[in-house]
Amino acid sequence: MLIDSHCHLDFPEFAADLPGVIARAEAAGVERMLTISTRVAKAGTYRAIAEAHRQVWFTVGTHPHGAAEEPDVAPETIAGLAAHPRCVGIGEAGLDYHYADAAPEAVQERVLRAHIEAARLADLPLVIHARDADDHMERVLADEMAQRPFRAVLHCFSSGARLAEAGVELGLFVSFSGIVTFRRSHELRDIAKAVPLDRILVETDAPFLAPEPHRGRTNEPAYTADTARSLAATLGLEPDDFARRTTENFFQLFAKARRTETGA
Repeated sequence: MLIDSHCHLDFPEFAADLPGVIARAEAAGVERMLTISTRVAKAGTYRAIAEAHRQVWFTVGTHPHGAAEEPDVAPETIAGLAAHPRCVGIGEAGLDYHYADAAPEAVQERVLRAHIEAARLADLPLVIHARDADDHMERVLADEMAQRPFRAVLHCFSSGARLAEAGVELGLFVSFSGIVTFRRSHELRDIAKAVPLDRILVETDAPFLAPEPHRGRTNEPAYTADTARSLAATLGLEPDDFARRTTENFFQLFAKARRTETGA
């Protein structure tokens, strides 16, 4: 099977037909999905989706776009919310300097470091968002990892090769979205080739960034299969082998999800 390791099933694009979205994903071989938090204040929404749909796990955290709205959520609060059986990760949290009206860099960094500590407290992996902040992100990750290790994934990877290398050196996983299928994403495909096969995940980031041949449409978890086929070809793997490897990688990182699957 395939797992969509990062989607946003609470977004309004899916409100009218979430059961249909999940059914289409299963029909495409995407049997499990991880719906990702953008605000700690909405933890109940993510929890409700996961409780209603056995195919879905969730995370708890504050997206960097919301860092100014939730600048001081305590790591203990985040970890406490993550104790739910179907919460398998922390985040997404990170650094995003793409927009002029983004939260101040110091605020984003403080929120990111709080989430790193929450990941340690909860013993869950952190889902990291990084955009136009490669050098700063590398410094924060290296500093925090030197203090006390934690597990994490660089999601929807579209940064430079150095951040991917640094992430791998620090033990992180790297997740690729539909961007890797775009015609002009040659550099990103080269980065994917350099990431060890046991560190690669696949995702949609739905409803954003629909892969080829669906560009221009609302992205949804079913399209994980298209990104997976493209990545498999890039890496010289058969699609079934790539699916097996990325599913195993997912459960290696999100170990709590494996326990919910097996009932352990």
